[in-house]
This record gives sequence, C-alpha cells and structure tokens, in this order.
Amino acid sequence: MNPKLTRRSFIRTNLTLALAAGTFPSIIPASALGRGGKIAPGNRVVVACIGTGPQGRGVMGGFLSQADAQVVAVCDVKQDQLELARTAVNSRYANSDCKTYNDFRELLARPDIDAVSIATPDHWHVHVGVCAARAGKDMYLEKPMGLSLAEDQMLRREVQKHQRVFQFGTQQRSGREFWRACQLVRNGRIGKLKHINVWAPASAPGGSTTPVPVPDTINYDRWLGPARLTPYTAEKCLDNGKTWWFNSDYALGFVAGWGVHPLDIALWGHPNMFHGKMTVEGKGIFPTEGACNTSVAWKVDFKFADGVTMDFRGTPTGYKEVNALNNLTAWREKYGLVQDHGTAFEGADGWVVVKRGNLRASKESLLEEPMETYKLQLPRSSHHQKNFLDCVRSRARTVCPIEESVQADALCQLSDIATRLERKLTFDPRSEKFVRDDEANRKLQLRPMRSPFTYNDWLKSPKHT
Repeated sequence: MNPKLTRRSFIRTNLTLALAAGTFPSIIPASALGRGGKIAPGNRVVVACIGTGPQGRGVMGGFLSQADAQVVAVCDVKQDQLELARTAVNSRYANSDCKTYNDFRELLARPDIDAVSIATPDHWHVHVGVCAARAGKDMYLEKPMGLSLAEDQMLRREVQKHQRVFQFGTQQRSGREFWRACQLVRNGRIGKLKHINVWAPASAPGGSTTPVPVPDTINYDRWLGPARLTPYTAEKCLDNGKTWWFNSDYALGFVAGWGVHPLDIALWGHPNMFHGKMTVEGKGIFPTEGACNTSVAWKVDFKFADGVTMDFRGTPTGYKEVNALNNLTAWREKYGLVQDHGTAFEGADGWVVVKRGNLRASKESLLEEPMETYKLQLPRSSHHQKNFLDCVRSRARTVCPIEESVQADALCQLSDIATRLERKLTFDPRSEKFVRDDEANRKLQLRPMRSPFTYNDWLKSPKHT
C-alpha cells in the first residue's frame, strides 16, 4: 500500500478542518460533491506534465480534454515551451493556478499529484520514470522507452515494485483499426499465422555539427542530463526538425522512435514471439557525416520459436536512395497502399494489413465480421489518456502495461543491435540476453552517465511527505 496521503483522504481531512474552523462556505455547490453531471474534485486524477514540447503538449491536451483529470503543474528545461504549456492549462481551466517547474524532482515531491505524463527527450525517459515510480506516481510514458534494454528492465522493476499504473505512449492500441486487425489475427481468422511485415519511417541524415551559443530559453546542462557533454548545435533542440531524434547520444533513432509503433502492433497480434528463443539478423545504413548517426535504412529479420517470421524495414526519411533495405515494391503490389508505416499479418488463409486510419484484408468480408462475438477479446480502449485515467482509479492494467511495453521496446533494441553487428544473433526472452555472444550482450547494458549523474545515487526518491 502506498503510504502517501491519498487525494480523497486529503480532501476529506481538509473538509473536516474547514468545517470545524467555520471557514468553509455554508452552501457547497453540487458540482463539488459530484452531482449535476460533474466530476467531484476528490474523484479527479491530479496530473502533472514533465516535458512540454510539441509532443508533450499533445499528450497534455489529451488529459485536458478529460473531465476526470486535473492538470496542476508542468515542467520543462525550455522556458518558451514551459510558458506555452502553462498558458494552455490556465486557459483550459480559466484560472492562473498551473505551477511551473524546471526540475522534475521538485514536481515529483508534491504529495497532491497522482500521476505524471513524461514526454522528455528519449535519453531522459527512464530516468524520470524511475524517479516517478519511487515517488509513488502513476505514469504515462512517451515512447520509446530506454537507450538500452537494461534501462527498460530498470523501469519495469521500479513500476512493479511500487505497484504503479503504467501506460506507454504507443497509442495505436487505442485505435479501433489496430484492435480489429489484432482481433482477426488472434482469433485465427486468417488461418495459422506464418509471417509479419513491419515498416516505419527511418531516421534522417545530416544536421549541423557547428557549435553555436545556447539560447537563453534553454537550460542546456539540464537538457543533457546523463548524456555525455557535447557542444550545443543549431538544430539539436529545435521544436520541429530536431537532430537529437537521430543522434545516438540521445536516442536510437526512428528504428525505435517510430518503429516501436508498428512493432508493438505486431507484438499485440502475436504475443507468442516472446515465448521462446528467437533469432535476429539485420543490416543498416548509418550516416558518417553530420549530427545524425542513426540508421537511415534497415532490414531486420526475426524468426520466433513457433516458426513465425518477421521482416522489419525503415522507409526513406530524408535519405532518398531506394535499395534492398527499404524497397517495399513487393509489399505495395501485394497489399495495395504501403507508405510510411504499417503492420501486415500473413496467415495460411489470407492476410490483414493495418496503419493509422486504414485497415485492409485479403478477404473484404473479414472486415465486416462482428468482432465483439469472437472468443478471444483484446482490451478495448478508444482514448489512450482516458484508458490510463480509468486504470489509475481502478488499479487495473492499461492497454499498454509495462511488461508488454518492455517487450515492444526490446524488439527495437534487438533491431538496432542486429543492424550494427550484421550477424545472426539468438536472443533468449527468458534470460533477456543473447546466447553465447558477449559483444551483443554488452550492447544491452546500461550506458555510462556523466558526472554527477549515477544510476545508484542520483536516481533516489525525491524528499516528500
């Protein structure tokens, strides 16, 4: 049981004290008690948002749209983004109550906050998540997860240890077309599953490497955090077109940043891929000039213990050369429209392919079947933040719980490692290690952190009461 003062007990205690002191209004509005079709304040989930760039504000907007959530604080190391978020929150509630923070640990120390959304740059995701779990906060974590599988494992341990509700930002699981596609596959409507094709936008090349002065609006040292000390460059931290997305100091690139979306759907449709040893081998193209150095094209082949195979590729983003790694012509001819991202399941009796806003099948009649009558029913969610809020109150598993989220992220980690080593690897999901391959296993380990950041000392729970 979490020892912190709960939101409801806080409300009850202060209500009693206010009445005793004669300071509470003699007439209490019905809305404060949850009548009149409104949510009582004590039943709202109190949310704070850590990381308020364009993606973070987008996630925050999902919480602001929910009547059973109250956003009370925002945190960012970029002052202009922080002000945009504060203004959006205050505008939504028609007040000036939203508090701002530059250090997320100060925000986590507030006992009134129930849950946080985390939408920082990738290299901060796990560090903030671990601190949030230890501070007793439920969390909505933007994808991808960690810069190594060991980071993913660390966050999973903390979430499980502290019994936190966790939602991963792989919001496609809240899309009806993805639910329908995986329902078809899991219920055998395309026959025995044989193969999966997955594709996502690859990283972009280029980016300036020329040092420039740090803008007054950003605390660059805090932005770097545990990453190695490097000069600030013109395009590194742009709100749009940022190069940190594609730099291995801060991210795995789009093999994870975008790839986790269709890979997660592949996992949802075929969870057995982690039920035994798998092989993985791949090739990738990595830029040698400019700030961006993550794969701009790749092809990764998986073979799972049950015989199902998977082909994962990156589609051109800035890097326009069409080659054997990113040529999707055969898939277009088979499935029809194949562009930036998608997941295709092939079975003995047909196929189904899904991307955002589009679901197709080899037999159109499959798409007309009443899937609610199927024997196996996957979790239903029509709104990712709403699903999270519901689970915060019920303590149920979200549509993207920590265990499955780590597996989806692991597929990205394995893909990146395979493209860098360019040899067949065998991964054992039980031990979460490669079989007899020390070099590959070293790439699963925690990265060094620059002083004064350490995994043991710095990631301590913030002091709170």
